[in-house]
Amino acid sequence: MSSGHMLDTTADNMTEQVEGDSKKQELPAVPDMDPSEDAGFTVKIQAPGTEPTDFQVSPLAMVQEIKQVLMDREETCRRTCFSLQLNGVTLDNFTHLRSIPGLQEGSILRVVEEPYTVREVRIHLRHIRDLLKSLNLTDGYNGVEGSSPSFLSCVTEECMEGVLDELMVYFWDDNEDDNCSCSSFKQSSECLKVLTMSSWNPPPGNRKMHGDLLYLNVVTMEDRHFSITASTRGFYVNLSTIYSFNPKPANPSVLSHALLDLLGHISPVFKKNFSVLLKRRYARSTHPFERIATPFQVFSWTAPALDHTIDCVRAEDVSSFSLGYEEHVSAQVNTLKARDWNEELQTTRELPRKNVTDRLMRDRAVFKANSDFVSTASRGAMAVVDGNVMPVNPSEEPRQQMFIWNNIFFSLGFAVRDQYRDLGGEAAAHAAPVLDLNGVRAYWAVDQEGLYLIGTVVIDYRGYRVTAQTIVPGILERDQEQSVVYGSIDFGKTVVSDDRYLELLDKPSKKLRVQRHLVLNKDDTAVELCSSVEHKGIVGNDGRRYILDLLFTFPPDLNFLPVEGEDLNAVCQHLGFPRLHPHRLVCLRQELIDAFVEHRYQTFMETVSKSSEHDREIAKAVGTSAIKTDPITTPQLPSAIVTLPDQDTEHHSLKNVPVNNIQQGSSIKHIFSSVRNTFDIHFNPNVLCAGVRFPKESTEDIQKQKQQLKDAAVFLISNQIPAFTKSCLDHTSMPTDGVTLTEALHQHGINIRYLGTVLEYTEKKERLDHVYRIALCELITRCAKHLFKTYLLAVEPSALSASVSHFLNCFLSAFADAGVIQQNDKLASRRRSRRRRSRASVGGTVTAWSNLTPTDLWGAIKAEAQKYYHYSLPCGGVEEAVNKCRLQRITLLREIAIKTGIQILLREYHFDSEHKTVFTEEDILNIFPVVKHISPRSRDALFLLHCGQSRVQQGCLKEGCELISQALGLFTNVYGALHQDVCICLRLLGRIHYILGDYAEARGHQQRAVLISERVLGIEHPNTIQEYKHLGLYCFAGGQSVTALRLLYRARYLMLLVCGEDHPEMTLLDSKIGLVLHSMMACDLALKFLENALALTSKYQGPSSLKLAQSHHLLAKVHESKGDFRAALTHEKERYDIYRKQVGEEHEKTQESSEYLKHLTHQAVILQKTMNWICKTGSDANILPLNLNSPSRVWIMEQLNLVTGIVLIPLRAARLIESNRDCHAHFVSKAGSVISSKSPSPAFRWSSIYYTEL
Repeated sequence: MSSGHMLDTTADNMTEQVEGDSKKQELPAVPDMDPSEDAGFTVKIQAPGTEPTDFQVSPLAMVQEIKQVLMDREETCRRTCFSLQLNGVTLDNFTHLRSIPGLQEGSILRVVEEPYTVREVRIHLRHIRDLLKSLNLTDGYNGVEGSSPSFLSCVTEECMEGVLDELMVYFWDDNEDDNCSCSSFKQSSECLKVLTMSSWNPPPGNRKMHGDLLYLNVVTMEDRHFSITASTRGFYVNLSTIYSFNPKPANPSVLSHALLDLLGHISPVFKKNFSVLLKRRYARSTHPFERIATPFQVFSWTAPALDHTIDCVRAEDVSSFSLGYEEHVSAQVNTLKARDWNEELQTTRELPRKNVTDRLMRDRAVFKANSDFVSTASRGAMAVVDGNVMPVNPSEEPRQQMFIWNNIFFSLGFAVRDQYRDLGGEAAAHAAPVLDLNGVRAYWAVDQEGLYLIGTVVIDYRGYRVTAQTIVPGILERDQEQSVVYGSIDFGKTVVSDDRYLELLDKPSKKLRVQRHLVLNKDDTAVELCSSVEHKGIVGNDGRRYILDLLFTFPPDLNFLPVEGEDLNAVCQHLGFPRLHPHRLVCLRQELIDAFVEHRYQTFMETVSKSSEHDREIAKAVGTSAIKTDPITTPQLPSAIVTLPDQDTEHHSLKNVPVNNIQQGSSIKHIFSSVRNTFDIHFNPNVLCAGVRFPKESTEDIQKQKQQLKDAAVFLISNQIPAFTKSCLDHTSMPTDGVTLTEALHQHGINIRYLGTVLEYTEKKERLDHVYRIALCELITRCAKHLFKTYLLAVEPSALSASVSHFLNCFLSAFADAGVIQQNDKLASRRRSRRRRSRASVGGTVTAWSNLTPTDLWGAIKAEAQKYYHYSLPCGGVEEAVNKCRLQRITLLREIAIKTGIQILLREYHFDSEHKTVFTEEDILNIFPVVKHISPRSRDALFLLHCGQSRVQQGCLKEGCELISQALGLFTNVYGALHQDVCICLRLLGRIHYILGDYAEARGHQQRAVLISERVLGIEHPNTIQEYKHLGLYCFAGGQSVTALRLLYRARYLMLLVCGEDHPEMTLLDSKIGLVLHSMMACDLALKFLENALALTSKYQGPSSLKLAQSHHLLAKVHESKGDFRAALTHEKERYDIYRKQVGEEHEKTQESSEYLKHLTHQAVILQKTMNWICKTGSDANILPLNLNSPSRVWIMEQLNLVTGIVLIPLRAARLIESNRDCHAHFVSKAGSVISSKSPSPAFRWSSIYYTEL
C-alpha cells in the first residue's frame, strides 16, 4: 500500500524533483525572502476612444510585457504600434515598472499611437495573422512559434440535451478513433481570402519620401481585390492593380492606424466574421493559456488533415530565411542581424544576485535567453540536416563537417579522426553529446560565480544527432593547444592545470563529489586536478574562464565497464556483471551518487545509535564510528574512508558517510584511530581512464577509489533496483509510459541501460505486470529507434514519407507482405540528386530501405535488445508482442513516434488487417526534432514551494497556501504562465482549496493546471491525465456532474491510448466514473466500470487488500440501488470477510459492514416476501415500494475521497485547536475536518489506510 504526504503529487515525479533540487542547491535563508517586494498594484490603462480600465501589474514586469498583454485583450487587440505614457512622458519598453518614478497605485497609463516603421508594419501583420488564426490549431499541430494544441475547453463545454447518453456509452464502443480530438479541432470563421505582400515591394524612392513602407494585396470574402499601402501614418487603399502601379489613395480615401479597422471598412463580411471570431476567442470556454506561446516548443505526434492556406507571414519568413552560406567564414560570424548567444547567456549569468529581486531578475533573464537559444538552435539543426547551411569545412567528408549558423556552432554526432576509437566508435560518438549535456546541466545547477559554461543543445533529427553550442570568443582563431589552460587534449598524456581554475572548480567538485587529486604529466611531474582530465579550461578573448567537454563529469559504471584485473562483488558477478556495452562512456547518474552517500549516512547513523554510550563518546572524540552492514540487503563491502564534518560545516554535509566492512567485535577506538577528521565521499573520475597515470604516493588512495566504484556498482544492483520494484509494488511509483518509467528509474539513479535487468526483476510477477509491459514496450521501441536512426540515414529526402511509412508497416503491420512497397515507392527510391552528394553516405554503407521486411526488422530488434540491454525478447514479431506479451500496437506506435519525432495523420488505423498495409505515404505528415536541453529553474521560488509543502504536511494549511501562492507568483515572473513548476503550484493550491471546501477556487486552479500540462507536456502526457482526474473530482464536488463525467472519460480514453486498460491507475479512474454514474442512477453502466475496477484491484492489490474490500462495497451499493440484493449481499460478504481477517471483529469498519449486511438481508427478505405474495395472489395492490433511493451526494463524495486517498475525520473543537497549535500531522479544513497524513504522494492515489482511529 502506498504511503506519503498528502500534497506531494508525484505522478510525473515533478514534486520529488522540486524537493530534490531544493536539497541539492544552495537556497537562500528565510529572512532573505521578501515577497512584499513583488506585491502587485493596480494602474489604469486608457486607450484612444475608450474609458480607463483597471490593470493589475507586478513591479518586476517590464513595459513591453504590458504592451503584449494589451495586444491580447479584446478592447486593444487591434493595435500594435503604440507607446505607453505616464503624465505625458513616454515609457521605455524595457524598463521595469519598479524603476519608473511616479508610477503608483491608481496611476493612469495612456496608449498613444506611434508612427510605423517597416519593422512595426511586419509586427502588425504578424499580429493580425495570429488573430485571424487564433482559433485554428494548425500552428499547434505544426509545432511553430510556441504553439501547441489544447482540448480542455472542448471537453468542459456545457453539455446539450442528449449528450449524456452518448457519454455513458462512449467508452464501451469498439471505436478507437480520437473522436474528441477530431471534433475539438476548431476552424475559425473565414475573414479574408488572401492577405499577401504585393509584388510592387519595395516602394520606389519617391514614394518613400511620401512615407510608403510596404504594399499589400487583399482579396476579401466578397471576392474584391484591393491594394493597400502601409505608410508611416497607417494603412489606406491605393489605386494599384496586379499589372499597373498607382500608389495614389483610392477615392474615398480612408486612413486607418490599424489595418483591421481598414479591412472592416472595405469588407462587411470581414467586419461581421472578425467580430464573431473575437467573441469566440474571448468567450468563457476559451482561456488565455490556450493562446500564449510556450517557452519550449512542444510537438504533437498526431495531427488531423490540415488545409494549407495562403499565409503572408509564413511566406515572408521563408523568403527572409538565411540559407547560411554567407556565414560559413568565421570572420563573418558576428553579423549585425545575428544575436551573440554566448554573450547573452554569459551576461545574464553575471547579473547581480544579492537579494531576492536581483535574483528573480537574473533568473528571468537567464531563462529567457536560454529558451530563445534552444529555439534558435533547434531551427539551425534542422537547417543543417536539411542541407540549408554551408559547412565551414566543405572539403571534408560529410560526417566530419561542422557548421556555423546564427552565431551557433553545429557538429554531427559521428566518430571523426579516431576520437572515439577506443571508447566504442560510432556508438560512443552518439552517446557523448548527451553525456556532455548532463555535465553542463550539473555544473549549471551549482552556478559557480566566475566559471562559465557554453550553451549546449542536443537535437535528434532525421537520424542525425546534432550538437549546437555557443562559440567561445576567440576559440576559432587559435589552435586548441594554445587555448587549453586546464585539462588535457590528448586523453591524459599531456595535462595542464591552473590555480584560478582549481579555485573556481573547488565548490563544484565538492557539490558533485569529485575528488581533488594528482595526475602525472608526460614529464612525470604531478599536476593537481579537481575534475576529469577531459575537462578543458579555456580563457576566451572576453577574459572569461570557460569549462568544456564535460562528458566525464560523473564516475564510471563498472557494471558495464569490464576492466582487466578488476573483479566486481559476487552479487554483481552472479547476475552476469560486468556486461559488455556498445561503448565505454558508461557513467553513474548523479541521483545514484546521492543515494549511495545517503545510504551510507543512514547506515552510519543507525550504527551510532546502537553503539554504547562509551563508544559514542569515543566516536565523538575521534570523529568516526563503526558501520554495521546488513548481510541481507547490503553486500559485504571492503572498508572505505570515513570522516566527520567540522562543527562549522553545514548539516547536510553529514550525508557523506561510507559503509565499512568491519567486524562487529572490533574496537571503535582502534578502527578509527588512523582516519581523517572530515567525513566525506568523493570519486576520482580519472581512476580507470586509459592513459592517465598517478603518483606512487596515490597508489593506496587509487585502490580505495576503485573499491568505492565497485561499492557503488553493487549498491545500484542490490539496493536501487529492488527499491524501484518495491516502490512499484506499493504504488508510490506508478509509471504509465516510457517517459514516466524513465523518470522513475532515473530518480532511483538507475540508467536506462539497466532496462533488461529491470525486466528480469519484474517478469512473472503478477503485481508488477504493468511495469513489465511498460518496460518491455520501452525496450522494444528504444531498440527500434536505434535501428530507425541508421535506417533513415540511407534515405534521400524525396523518399522520407515512403521510407517512414514502410518502416512503421514492418514494425506494426499484421500484413504478411508488409515488406513489399508500392511501385511508386520503388521508383522514388531510385531517384537521386546528382547535383550534390547525398548525406546517405554519412551512415557508411547505403541501406536498401525498400528491401526491409518485418522479419528482418524484428530480428534486428531482438539482436539489438540482446546487445544493448542484454535481454532476450520473448517476442519475435508484432503479433507475438500483442498476443503473448499483451502489448498494444497503438502504444508501440505512440512510443516510437515520440522517440523519433514522427508525426502521423490522425485517423482510424486497422492494425489487424491481413490484406493491406496499415500506413501509407500520406499518413506521414512530418518529422520533428527531438530536443534535449537545460531548463533553468528559480531557486527562490523552489525554496518557497518546498517551505509551503513542509507547512502543509505539518498541518498548517493557510501558511502553506500562502507560501505556495508566493512561489506561484515568483515562478510566473520568471517563466511566464506556461511552465511545469507553475503547474505544480496550481495543482497544490487546487488541492488545498478542495480540502478547505472552496470547490470553485479549487476548480479554477486545477483548470489552469490542466491547460498548462496540455500545452507544455502534451495532450496525452501522463501528467495531463492526472490533472484531468483532479479536475473531474473538483467539478463533481462543485455540482457539475456531467462535466466531471466528461473529464473522467477523457482521462480514461487517454489512459487507454497510453498504456491500455490493464493498469492500476485504471482502478482509480473506473471507480470514480462508477461513482459518478451511480450518483446519476446509471447503475448498469456504473457496474461495468466498478466490476473492471474490482478485477484490477484484486490483481494489483491482492485478495486481502482493504482496497478490494472498498471495491466490493461500492458494487454492493450499486446492486442495492438496482434492487439486486442477492448480488449486493455477495459483495458485502466479501468486504466483511476482508475486514474481519485484517482488522478483527471489533473494528469499527467490520461492525459497519455487519450492520450493512443486516440491512441488505432485511431488504432481501422484504423483496422475497413481496414476490411470494404476488405469485400467490396475482396482485401487487397494497404492496409498499422498496426503498431504492439514489445514493446521497454526501456518501458519493465520501467514497470519491476514499478512492482518491483523502480521509476526512471529524474533530471536536478542542481537539481542532490542539491540532492547530501543535501542527499535528492532520490537515484541518474549514468545517473542522482533517485529512489523513497517510494519504499517498503520487497524484491523489489511494490512501495507505482507509480509516484512522481517533
